[in-house]
Amino acid sequence: MAVDAIGGAVGTGLGELTRSGVSQEDFIRLFLTQLNFQDPLEPVDNREFLAQLAQFSSVEQLRTLGENIDALLGVQASGQALGLLGRTVEVSTASGSVIGQVTTLDYRSGRPLMSVRQTDGNVLPSVSPSQIVIVR
Repeated sequence: MAVDAIGGAVGTGLGELTRSGVSQEDFIRLFLTQLNFQDPLEPVDNREFLAQLAQFSSVEQLRTLGENIDALLGVQASGQALGLLGRTVEVSTASGSVIGQVTTLDYRSGRPLMSVRQTDGNVLPSVSPSQIVIVR
């Protein structure tokens, strides 16, 4: 999960790595298949077996850590966005910069989006934190 920060995007990277690889079920299936089809005259060495189990445990812990970091970044982004309510900000848009006050905060798909009331009274909806250039 990538979380927008003020002025840019923040991603975990770790969660992306573990999700792109082999899943827990795939690993167990592969591991059991390896045990079923091993050569009876040369079975898997105990050290090799324990090393594979340790690797599996490490991968599972990294996956859990990545999920926890994703959740923490989501909470941090929410806190940042909440702190902008009522503040005057400069927003970067396709048509240029806009200055206004953050009036509302909404969450869509777990991401904070704000409405900014410009000095002329027009409202700029669905502003992500990454579009905010300056907080005044």
